[in-house]
Amino acid sequence: MALGIVFGDIGTSPLYAMQTVLQDEGQTITPPEIMGVLSLVLWTILLVVAFKYALLVMRADNNGEGGVLALTAVVTGARQADDARRIPAYRRLFSSSLQRGLLAAGLFGGALLFGDSILTPSISVLSAMEGMQVADPALRHVVLPCALGVLVALFVAQRAGTSLIGNLFGPVMLVWFVTIGVLGLIACLRHPGVLAAIDPAYAIDFLHRNGRHSLLLLGGVFLTVTGAEALYADMGSVGRGSVRLAWFAIVLPALVLCYAGQASALMDAHTLPANPFYAIVPKAGGTVAIWAIVALATCATIIASQAVITGVFSITRQAVQLGWFPGMRILQTSAKEYGQIYVPTLNWIIMVLTVALTAFFGSSSRLAGAYGMAVSATMLLTTLLFGAYLKRRRHWPVVAVVTLVACFLVVDVAFLSANLLKLTQGGYLPLLAGITVYGIMSIWRRGQEALHDAGNTAAVTPDALRAQLAKANIPRTPGNLVFLSSLDKPIPPNIALHVRQFGALPERVMTLSVIFDRTTPRVPISERIDHRIFEDMLVHVTVRYGFMEAPALLPALQLAAEDGAPISPDEAIFIAEHDEVARNANSATYSLLRRWERPVFAFLYRNANRAVDSFELPPERLVQIGRRIAL
Repeated sequence: MALGIVFGDIGTSPLYAMQTVLQDEGQTITPPEIMGVLSLVLWTILLVVAFKYALLVMRADNNGEGGVLALTAVVTGARQADDARRIPAYRRLFSSSLQRGLLAAGLFGGALLFGDSILTPSISVLSAMEGMQVADPALRHVVLPCALGVLVALFVAQRAGTSLIGNLFGPVMLVWFVTIGVLGLIACLRHPGVLAAIDPAYAIDFLHRNGRHSLLLLGGVFLTVTGAEALYADMGSVGRGSVRLAWFAIVLPALVLCYAGQASALMDAHTLPANPFYAIVPKAGGTVAIWAIVALATCATIIASQAVITGVFSITRQAVQLGWFPGMRILQTSAKEYGQIYVPTLNWIIMVLTVALTAFFGSSSRLAGAYGMAVSATMLLTTLLFGAYLKRRRHWPVVAVVTLVACFLVVDVAFLSANLLKLTQGGYLPLLAGITVYGIMSIWRRGQEALHDAGNTAAVTPDALRAQLAKANIPRTPGNLVFLSSLDKPIPPNIALHVRQFGALPERVMTLSVIFDRTTPRVPISERIDHRIFEDMLVHVTVRYGFMEAPALLPALQLAAEDGAPISPDEAIFIAEHDEVARNANSATYSLLRRWERPVFAFLYRNANRAVDSFELPPERLVQIGRRIAL
């Protein structure tokens, strides 16, 4: 399973990585250059993927879940022992500023993955389709239309879900890795000496000889590890052990042999071929072997693209439930697999952008100039968050944390600097997409905090409500009402509004607070429900979900009823808030939002899916009460 879910992106990098590096080096290639590039590729994979991610970063899990947002949740939710003590003001200020900085780093890292999701399908599918022109040069003109057709079909198929094709992911990727490993091994037999490139001296000599030009070449080398973040992000789906086993037993050997095989095949060439990957395919089988590899590569790139798309869907759901992104319509496409979801709006946005970029660039070599910018920035931010995790959660000494993080940053900054040189070649596109998404996330998060503050201000205490009921002689009528709230308060604003508007209150009333825990992916059933009974007035129930869970309130209410809460879920009428954000004439109110950000947040809030839409409540028993909240 790990092969199909986790390694699609990094597993298809051999289709275009070596070609990009050597193309930046020049059309004329020599054995010393080939050995230097191969050594750089091998050590990049070993240091970044094997050592940094597989052995170290994957230890920083959030109850089994990984990824930059999960890491952000666990880091920003952490508190050192001295945080609870009386500490100097400057320390509190530093702690608060650091907390905001870590949260911003995590949100920006998650936002950059949206930019990556636009380019990964494009470069993967295009590089596979370019094998057609290797088999028959006359087909050069159909490569782009075929790639566009595959991409459109891929996004259209998302609506049906991926449970069926998902069962094929693992076996197909296993065949892919075995195939590229065997082809690489056969190619290595021509020049077995290329395996000596494992000696880092070749890489160091190559960097020394190329001087400043080496920085540009590192941008191409980085393409060999663009899927490393997926190892960490998808850890929760298959488990840390499965990812490591698949990586060290299958994927790493296959990649090493494939890259070494490409280097061996190039030893006898004086000029760079159209695609070095297809140079390792034996010529004895004629075009049949090429066509077979093209078909297999197309399947592998579709899987890689599918994994990226599914990953973005998953990140979106996490961000929505954490209150970091506007609500979107999210459909569950499988009754068995929680991770099988479909986000229609996001799917069509990514499809339009992906198809447009593919048509604009037209080839994988040109797309490579734009690829890697977002991932390299995300890796650097992951390093910083990992350092905070080691200090806050693992309580490592400061010296040890700084030393390790500094070593990682040397590599991360080198690759990020190399990718910054690609800005004029299209590298600005994923960066611009990431900045846009981050801006939306930042405005939305602060706007939600402003709404939360407004709700807390409008909420009343149980004693105040009891006094109001007695003073106004409010009658208690038959019936069951459940007032939904995002506040962890016994008396939300909508219950006081109901009493004022209707002058009555049912005999059985429940206020229900739905809380998403920002530090836990899944809340145990035993900790799902907590309720308090306020005699002769109401019962307050708090339902907690982790940021990886889909909220289903009826089963939760059934748990509350079984635990003694006086409510009947099958008969209750649900009252939800339907707020409308308006501009406050007092510009100082809720300074969390700048003046120009308020209309942006109002637009996002007006068009976002409401949380109540995901609660799976019967529509015939759901009533929404509108309020205008001035921000």
